[in-house]
Amino acid sequence: MAQYLTLTSMLVDTHIHLYAKDFENDRDQLIANAKSSGIDMFLMPNISVETIPEMLALNASHNYCLPMFGLHPCDVTKSYESDLDKIKKQLILHRTKTVAIGETGIDMYWDKTLVTEQVAAFNIQLDWCSEFGLPVVIHSRDSMDLILDILENRKSDGLKGVFHCFSGTLEQINRINSLEFYFGIGGVVTFKNGGLDKVIDKIPEEKIILETDGPYLAPAPFRGKRNEPVYLRNIAEKVADLKGVSLEEIGYLTTKNSKRLFLLDQPNN
Repeated sequence: MAQYLTLTSMLVDTHIHLYAKDFENDRDQLIANAKSSGIDMFLMPNISVETIPEMLALNASHNYCLPMFGLHPCDVTKSYESDLDKIKKQLILHRTKTVAIGETGIDMYWDKTLVTEQVAAFNIQLDWCSEFGLPVVIHSRDSMDLILDILENRKSDGLKGVFHCFSGTLEQINRINSLEFYFGIGGVVTFKNGGLDKVIDKIPEEKIILETDGPYLAPAPFRGKRNEPVYLRNIAEKVADLKGVSLEEIGYLTTKNSKRLFLLDQPNN
């Protein structure tokens, strides 16, 4: 294995809502704590039209907090086309800062009444990926197989991206491996009955990236509390343990994977 990155510059949180109100009272301190623990880049998925100003403001004050543009499936309404038009205009204005389209996808856990609209919105955002040459960050709660069907039908489009908060089956791992997609591993990997410990050895090391999804989905032993940026270390340590490798190796591998997927070494980023 090549020379590993040092612990002071090795981890990328590829999915954290740092602009969220949950962090407004102590955001700078939380970021400082994370950076001192070796987490030096944070990728921020957008949620809706309303979250864009806060996300861009944070990027302006902390240039290592990088934005994405997308419409979360739980925020898809009957007027999704109008919302997507507004989001796309912001994407075009801030293209040089943008690392991905997302988060987008389909959510069939909370409400299935607008699944048709969710699918349509998802496909439009996949079109953006092709148009702008960006990866997609996919939310797939209770919808993994439907999303995989869509991606397999669009395989000729050359799409790439990540399944955020992956917690799927071996069959789904095999289907994802046949596409140019990565696995976002977060707090679920630390849960006693999360199930990831049973299948993570089937996920290629070159396809794993790390995420917190803060302020949501805190890892053990903080489950149920606010998920803080520094907890990415807990996730990295658990993945290293399950893979039977050192924390340094997981840091090296996942940082390399993150930079490859999101083109983080490109001049515009």
